Amino acid sequence: MKKVLQGPIAAGIWTVLRIWLGIQWLQAGINKIGGFDASGYLKGAISKATGDHPAVQGWYASFLEGFALPNVGLFNVLIPWGEVLVGIGLILGAATIPALLAGAFMNLNFLLAGTTSTNPILYTAAVILLFAGTASYYYGVDRFAVPYIKKAIFKQEQKVTV
Repeated sequence: MKKVLQGPIAAGIWTVLRIWLGIQWLQAGINKIGGFDASGYLKGAISKATGDHPAVQGWYASFLEGFALPNVGLFNVLIPWGEVLVGIGLILGAATIPALLAGAFMNLNFLLAGTTSTNPILYTAAVILLFAGTASYYYGVDRFAVPYIKKAIFKQEQKVTV
């Protein structure tokens, strides 16, 4: 079964999914660069932490109120550029695994902040691609970059131990 899910044919399917996911991230981020302000979003998420059935858990609202909101300027840069870099990485298949992890982490945080939208779909696509492993970047830059980097690191380790 593993051979079928990670072979070159399946890798074509994973590539289509990876590029689609990358386009979603790139479009989301590119529109935010230069004019994004997360303060309203953060305040709205904090307000969803009240009532009988809060959409945002109290511990996460405390994080938003105590850390994210006071540092909103940092988040105003990190969110759009993070989305753009995740999108570029996924489209090119470069740093695919870190891009998938970063994208899934952002989706998880958006979900914890009470925003459903497309986040469950994007999160699920990222998790599926993570399970696909190397097949997720078989048709991408990482197919060539990862072995080169591993070889360079292994050579460096040998020089240190000698």
